[in-house]
Amino acid sequence: MSMSILPLSQWRIPPELLQDLSKVMTPTGVADYVALTVLSMAGATYLSRGLLWDQPDPYAHLAFERPQLKHGAGAGSGSKETRNIAQKLAETEKDLVVFWGSQSGTAEGFANRLAREITLRFGVGALSADLSDFDPESVAQIPDSKVVVFVLSTYGEGDPSDNTAEFWDWVNKATKEQVTLQNLRYFAFGLGNSNYKYYNRVVDVVVESLDRLGAKSLMPVGRANDAEGATQEDFIGWKESLFSEFSHQLGFEEKEVQYVPTLAVQEDESLEPIDLHHGEPDNRDSSRITAQCSPVRPLDIATSRQLFEVSDKQQQQQRHCLHIDLDLTSHPELSYKTGDHLAIWPGNPDDEVARLLQVLGRSARRDAPISIQSVDPATKVKIPSPTSAAALFRYYLEICAPVNRDNVLGLAQFAPTPAAKSYLLELGQDKARYAAFLNRTHVNLGRLLQLASPDAPWSELPLSYLVETLPPTQPRYYSISSSSVISPRKASITVLVSSTPVPEAPDQLIHGVTSNYLLAISETLHSSSSHPQGLTYHLTGPNDALTGGKVFAHLRKSRFKLPRLGSCPLIMVAAGTGIAPFRAFIAERRQLQQIGREIGEMILFFGCRHPDEDFLYCDELDSLQTALEGKLRIVTAFSRLGGATPKRYVQDRVQEVGGEVVRLMDEGANFYICGRAGMAREVDAVVGGVMKNAKGWEEEQVNEWRRGIKRRNKWQEDVWG
Repeated sequence: MSMSILPLSQWRIPPELLQDLSKVMTPTGVADYVALTVLSMAGATYLSRGLLWDQPDPYAHLAFERPQLKHGAGAGSGSKETRNIAQKLAETEKDLVVFWGSQSGTAEGFANRLAREITLRFGVGALSADLSDFDPESVAQIPDSKVVVFVLSTYGEGDPSDNTAEFWDWVNKATKEQVTLQNLRYFAFGLGNSNYKYYNRVVDVVVESLDRLGAKSLMPVGRANDAEGATQEDFIGWKESLFSEFSHQLGFEEKEVQYVPTLAVQEDESLEPIDLHHGEPDNRDSSRITAQCSPVRPLDIATSRQLFEVSDKQQQQQRHCLHIDLDLTSHPELSYKTGDHLAIWPGNPDDEVARLLQVLGRSARRDAPISIQSVDPATKVKIPSPTSAAALFRYYLEICAPVNRDNVLGLAQFAPTPAAKSYLLELGQDKARYAAFLNRTHVNLGRLLQLASPDAPWSELPLSYLVETLPPTQPRYYSISSSSVISPRKASITVLVSSTPVPEAPDQLIHGVTSNYLLAISETLHSSSSHPQGLTYHLTGPNDALTGGKVFAHLRKSRFKLPRLGSCPLIMVAAGTGIAPFRAFIAERRQLQQIGREIGEMILFFGCRHPDEDFLYCDELDSLQTALEGKLRIVTAFSRLGGATPKRYVQDRVQEVGGEVVRLMDEGANFYICGRAGMAREVDAVVGGVMKNAKGWEEEQVNEWRRGIKRRNKWQEDVWG
């Protein structure tokens, strides 16, 4: 039996039925009108979804993109780089790969340096490789005829760098049943800082996982410790041991080292100024632009003010601290959340740029167009090309950093006189002598070349060597000190201006690159005056892109966040500019209170030198404490009150009010630390001791408690140094 159904358009409804329906559907009272209004609003709300509310994040797809595919090599050329490292080694005929995991650029620089030197000293084809450029599982396909070196940095709470994250997840989750690495022969070197609780954790965990999967370590793990500034020397010492193993264990034959460039840097008069990169940050840098970081944009400095300006008689210098508000209004694609970081891209001082151009004999050709191309297809060009020598030294290379001993020895081959060559060889071959030399004077590249050869220019020193050996300019990150709830389109940062005296020459100052750059901009905006130490910068930026008080900057997401519940208690510990994110936290809690929301109890431990000198945001914090009506308690620690008053640090005050700390932790408080890593380590130890005494715990119970609260994200740190 079949049955056909008429289409809706052919249905015929009797007129009397329509009349009855109209009577029923006509509103007859207030309740009916209210119901219709509610239904209409609900319908309008539903239909406007995606237009007026619940709009999709236009950048959400970035979380699922591999950063290296977004702007990978060969983009625009129709070619696609392989993500299989075994295939890459075969295609490029390389026998060794140096994988790097780098957050600040140091590990990347070491890897590039190592790969280049291995090729020159042993004639072995070596590839320096960003871990995020390759599928982690392809590591298992590397044959035992190849050699792998890992150079891995640890930052924060034992975290891997952003470009190591995918490999980190794979190597930790892989099982012997799924993966075998029996063919993998490797060496490993880690970069860390013993001031941090999890010193060199990344390289240790990776090595443990590699060994568990059957890989063969050819030498004990090397570790650099930046706590005493020994990273460069630690790397040089490990490298010497590595090369010894290359000779004895792998049978690599060492030969006389002669410089062979991996980059071709040449002047090209056919180029016009409009063709050049004049210093704009390279938004194609795939190792930086990830789901965690926004693109670099020129941001207006809306306001800038000095938080303090005091004379430090002990160090014979002026100390400055700035509060800077950056306007995001003209860049709607940029947004931040309370607790995130803002990165500033600096320019180098005019006198250092001029010094280096002069000593190289390039002052007259400073703006001549130069192209930078890779000689080896496996080598990536990190500097935007074409450009000029002036832009190279002002914006793209770290020319103000001290020169490491390796580079001192490498520079000797280009010396313009026998005396200059002898000077550099004697200096670079003696570790103790070079350390003492650095203590007497701060030598960047330009100053070193000037000292070695005061009269003859270094005209034989190729630009390719400098591009290969000097680290690319890196942004400096600052914790955002504003709340995104209160100030969504203006992000503020708190900047301590760094000018440190040379230990054995206190009349000489080592100027922090970015903080002094920002100080110069701030002075210009206020009174058209100059930098207090006379430093000058090209403040209008490349192609005048920064005219009117702008800086190149980008935003980076952070895990340093307030709890979802406003009623959750907070314990905050800060020293110096570590107060920045807590200024935002407290202001946001005050905003919640003003709209009638319940907020939890807060205690802020803050340390500085003297209440009359560097107590940051003192009046503002005092007003917030009053407005919060007992919800906020501020506990201060001053280290230089003078007289008979003992030095007090934040960890001392945490110890003194330990009972309050225990009570709030028992009530579910979140614990935050922001400041130097050494301070954070001391606070961690004090809190552990306080909990141990209060609870009668054994040491293992304290450690288990620590692990538990950190696992639940109840203990968070934003630390540096």
